[in-house]
Amino acid sequence: MPNTSSRTFLMSASAAIALSAGVAGADTLRIGLASEPTSVDPHYHNLGPNNALARHIFTPLIAQDANQLLEPGLATAWEAIDDTTWRITLREGVTFSNGAPFTARDVIYTVCRIPLVPDAPSPFTLYTRAIAGLEAEDDHTLIVTTDGPAPLLPNQLSTFGIISASVSGAEDDLTFSTDGCTGVGDAPASAEFNDPAFAIGTGPYTLDAYIRGEELRLTRNDTYFGDAPAWEQIVMRPLTNAGARVAALLAGDVQMIENPPTQDIARIEGDGFMLASGLSNRVIYIALDQGEAPTPGISGDTNPLQDARVREALALAIDRVAIQERLMLGLSEPAGELLPAPMFGTNPDRPAIPYDPDRARELLAEAGYPDGFQIVLGTPNDRYINDGAISQAVAQMWTQVGVRTEVDAKTFSAFIADRNGFNFSAYLAGWGAGTGEMSSPLGALVATRDAERSLGGTNLARHSNPEIDDLLVEALRTVDDATREGLLRQASALAMDTFAIVPIHYELTTWALAPGLEYEARADQYTIGAAVTRAD
Repeated sequence: MPNTSSRTFLMSASAAIALSAGVAGADTLRIGLASEPTSVDPHYHNLGPNNALARHIFTPLIAQDANQLLEPGLATAWEAIDDTTWRITLREGVTFSNGAPFTARDVIYTVCRIPLVPDAPSPFTLYTRAIAGLEAEDDHTLIVTTDGPAPLLPNQLSTFGIISASVSGAEDDLTFSTDGCTGVGDAPASAEFNDPAFAIGTGPYTLDAYIRGEELRLTRNDTYFGDAPAWEQIVMRPLTNAGARVAALLAGDVQMIENPPTQDIARIEGDGFMLASGLSNRVIYIALDQGEAPTPGISGDTNPLQDARVREALALAIDRVAIQERLMLGLSEPAGELLPAPMFGTNPDRPAIPYDPDRARELLAEAGYPDGFQIVLGTPNDRYINDGAISQAVAQMWTQVGVRTEVDAKTFSAFIADRNGFNFSAYLAGWGAGTGEMSSPLGALVATRDAERSLGGTNLARHSNPEIDDLLVEALRTVDDATREGLLRQASALAMDTFAIVPIHYELTTWALAPGLEYEARADQYTIGAAVTRAD
């Protein structure tokens, strides 16, 4: 089993095993996915499986390595001219997979299109909100103006892929200014990207087929500007049942799987398979509805979750160490914030939330619920590591302190539909910080829902605290790194002190691979087939 006592952010994969003949002659990499992407559209859903798929077909301006450090993508350089102006130098000689040249026009179109994506479950406007203007000095130089200081602009530009303006129907007079975009035309619906003829990008692979529920097929893009990946083709199969994923790996039907069950790790490694493991930036959390009553899943005319004492009681009733040891078998780290230290904006001295059921009962009584109440906990059962089992454990722990809990577990797609419809009083979910720092989870999960400021896009708990909002907005406009980090630390501490959201743990992500294959564990948990290599 991987060593979870290390505090290094990523841990090394296990020792290389001799290359097997079965893998050596293969030109196709077959991957078993724990969760299926919901769309090929790179701007539809800010979700790990979608973002990982997008990295194969579409390239961001600025890339992230396995530790989320920034590196050149479609942009070769970026510099701040002043507090509100950036010059982005674009890579020359790049073509889309249909042969059309990549230019600044495609970047302008992409940023214009992102807010127009209909019914986006988790929109990318979180990362474009600061952009007030885009002007092409020439085909490969872009001037970006922001509506105030935007020190995180490079991080934000690393979170979304660039699409083709011409394929998407942009008009000749395409512009982006402080007055908004013109010449966008009829922005394409997300479903159109599921067609290989429309999913045109600059990434290392092109889309062959997207057969929902069955497989995704990708073919190597021979015009890709970067290093050619090892595989001519990649086939991704959704195998949401953990046992089925392991069986497929052992049988040789796939050469790589995500999230092997914790109880099978020792067996897989003992059978000679490769493991790549690392502490991720993904926090598993429980959101508690803090809106006005009635709230789904809790009977009565009041919403007890509006009381911070009740939220604290529910947080203290969770035995995170027991979950870590018994369910995760060490493949997690109990959490006290929404990101693990030492990531930017975390409070390094803040401990994990302790287990204190006696204090939980006292708080419930102080809040006027000495006999507790009933609640329904919504959860996916096929998205995060042991998500259904964790929710069942939490339900038992809450019931033991008097909050009688029923679990509503369902597939991730069904869960998302219910969650986005505000159909849960409490739900378990996860968040990976796309920018690798604290403003990502705070801005998405905790900030007051505000479409105009692109805040709170995934705050389905209806939490609102103007003090946290103000600290976050100020941080996003603060150029000095030390000052900005101090503001984010304050905002995070306030969110945790008021139990605006209840973190459980950070996932330690594991991939299992056929003998002779190697993969560097990624903090963002993305499965990037293009990064899988044959061992030397």
